Amino acid sequence: MSGRVHSIESCGTVDGPGIRMVVFLSGCPMRCLYCHNPDTWDPKGGTLTSVDEILAQYDKMKHFYTKGGITVSGGEPLMQIGFVTELFAEAKKRGIHTCLDTSGITFRSDSPALLEQFDRLTAVTDLVLLDIKHIDPNEHEKLCSQPQQPVMAFEAYLEQKGIPVWIRHVVVPGITDKEEYLLRLGRYLGTRSNIKALDVLPYHDMGKVKYKNLGIPYPLESTPPLSKEAAAKARQVILAGMRESRSGRH
Repeated sequence: MSGRVHSIESCGTVDGPGIRMVVFLSGCPMRCLYCHNPDTWDPKGGTLTSVDEILAQYDKMKHFYTKGGITVSGGEPLMQIGFVTELFAEAKKRGIHTCLDTSGITFRSDSPALLEQFDRLTAVTDLVLLDIKHIDPNEHEKLCSQPQQPVMAFEAYLEQKGIPVWIRHVVVPGITDKEEYLLRLGRYLGTRSNIKALDVLPYHDMGKVKYKNLGIPYPLESTPPLSKEAAAKARQVILAGMRESRSGRH
């Protein structure tokens, strides 16, 4: 099987444990206002690449990946769920750690056929990096042009399956940086049993040049980047919400 691959990073260090090969797939239904990779949106973009080709590239550098593995990101990798499943299945046969970096937006619990696909995928997935864009459903839709419900349903499904999850959350000035939202996110995460890490990322505008090259207006033109210090403070607020939730005080 082949998939549409936007690009491959040979030595990723922030997309799961250890040093990893990170495969970025093309296609995404989300239109996040802060997206810095609009060049990954097109599901017909990228280069057709086979599972064997990816694993052959992995093998050439596998001595770097002894404590790492393969991460599939995007775009939204779940738009190519069959390809990701086959890649992970072949990787597991070789003892390679598999990680999925996703928004969870394509998940549907009311479709038996789709659930069967997700069951096959999670059977060969070691870790999920789940990007929660916004804790408020209405604000989520404003931010991403997609509903929040599939994301939360996907996390519940992963918890049921016992799949460990690392949460990713981008803090954007004027959009996700309000203390109310950060506390709500923490209180929600405090109810989940499979959350193993929390990565709070500061908004940046380094993707502006891509929008210009594609002839697309940049939605957050007047929004300033967030400092690393502000992101660290936001993380502490989220953690406070988690502690509240777990202590039963909220």
